[in-house]
Amino acid sequence: MTTEKFKASVQYNDLQGSSAADNADFGDATKWLSENGFIDEQENLVGIKVYIGENHCEHNEPVFVEFLIDSTTRNLNDVSGEEDSPIALRRVRKDMSINDFFALFKRFEITLSSISELENKYYSYES
Repeated sequence: MTTEKFKASVQYNDLQGSSAADNADFGDATKWLSENGFIDEQENLVGIKVYIGENHCEHNEPVFVEFLIDSTTRNLNDVSGEEDSPIALRRVRKDMSINDFFALFKRFEITLSSISELENKYYSYES
C-alpha cells in the first residue's frame, strides 16, 4: 500500500496557495463517478487531486485526476491521518480533458502567491 500526503506539491513549488470549489448542481464529481461505475452508494468521495504536467506555453491534454474514495461514513476530521497512521482510501485515477474536469464544479477558484506570501492576508488595490 502506498502512502502520500494530501497536499499540493510540484517540482519547485515556486507558487503556493489554496483552492475552493462548489459542486456542480447537476453533474458533480460524485455523480460522474457513479455514472461511470467508479463509486457505489455506500462509498464517499472525500478528496480530489488534479495534476497538470509540464507545458511550454500551451496546454496539452489531458489533466490527470485522482478521486479519493472512502468506504465508510466516518468524519475524517476525527482521524489523525499522520504518516504512521494513514487513512485507508481507494484511489480512482482518470485522465480527463480540462473542460470535463471543470464541468464537475459550479465555481472554482485557485489562489497562488510566491511561497504563499499572500495566503490568508487582506490586500487592497487600485482599479
